[in-house]
Amino acid sequence: MTTTLSERVSQSAFDGSMLRVVLLMDLHEGAQQRFFEAYEQLRHDIASIPGHISDQLCQSFENPSQWLITSEWESAPQYLAWVNSEHHAEQVKPLGACARVMRPLKFTVLRETGRSYDQAARPARVRLQPAPRLGSGIVRHALTFTVKPGSEKEVASILSSYASPAARVDEHTRLCRTSLFMHGNRVVRTVEVQGDLMAALRHVSEQPEVRAVEEAINPYLEKDRNLNDPESARMFFMRAALPAVHHVAAGEPETGDVTRHALFYPAKPGCGEALARFLSRQDEAAAHRPESPVRSSSIFQRDDIVVRLVDVRGPLEAEPDSILGVRGPRKAAVLDRLTAAPAERTRAARHTMNLITDRRAPAQS
Repeated sequence: MTTTLSERVSQSAFDGSMLRVVLLMDLHEGAQQRFFEAYEQLRHDIASIPGHISDQLCQSFENPSQWLITSEWESAPQYLAWVNSEHHAEQVKPLGACARVMRPLKFTVLRETGRSYDQAARPARVRLQPAPRLGSGIVRHALTFTVKPGSEKEVASILSSYASPAARVDEHTRLCRTSLFMHGNRVVRTVEVQGDLMAALRHVSEQPEVRAVEEAINPYLEKDRNLNDPESARMFFMRAALPAVHHVAAGEPETGDVTRHALFYPAKPGCGEALARFLSRQDEAAAHRPESPVRSSSIFQRDDIVVRLVDVRGPLEAEPDSILGVRGPRKAAVLDRLTAAPAERTRAARHTMNLITDRRAPAQS
């Protein structure tokens, strides 16, 4: 049987595939025993998380300061529900305090070989990803946080006025695009990186112009942070992370009349995943329609916060239902049932975010 590559969907948390998570860590000098004891304290708690299958703690036999935790999960949404929770943030604090560097990597599982896999007693609902996905080497990520009501204009001015950092991170990594939006007092910053996302985020955070902007908005944040305290900064960015859970593109080269927009969908309590799944299905249907104005869509979701980043060909008014993700009978009613947005406003006003800045790196930078 020939394995085929997905032509349009390059990322999806919703295909039911088993997930393997790899966490690489480089510990502070002398922290090995403290790290091991912290892991022993929480590993049984992790084993009780819904969707968790197994995990392994490994120590490098070449360098005792390098450690590796691998875990298997029934599906990506179950892992994301845990890793994005406040409970997780508190659980991993002792581990984070031991590490100089923590690098999480997430993989869906396509194939397994060996007797141990053949005999593994896994839940029947666990399945492998059916086929490889075809991507362009771009990694997408977002951050979201809120500012004090009434400070929106000052914050927008600060966030739109900084000089862009150097796009080239290293030989293999490049910052391609940064788009920043606001909806009320909520800020959403999305980035597209070619290469190593973590290296790009570290690179950006170290740039003087970016540090100055981050310090300038500190007084306006609803939740205090201290970027000079590594633990405070780590916890802030952990809580602000808005993972990409789905990306689909029409597969055509981008033309000059394509513009970028963001839509904010505040889900009703407990409906964030269902809302993101619903929007992903609408975007996949749109990608199969050559006449659709939506040329690509990225969905970001954390708990009940859902953001959809869309690249649109032509004016927004041409096909508003497709751009909002509600094209077709009863789709608008489904969206309304899943969202907590105020009904007295028009649907476009409820969900459309205000663009603050959209910056692309020069082609050869």
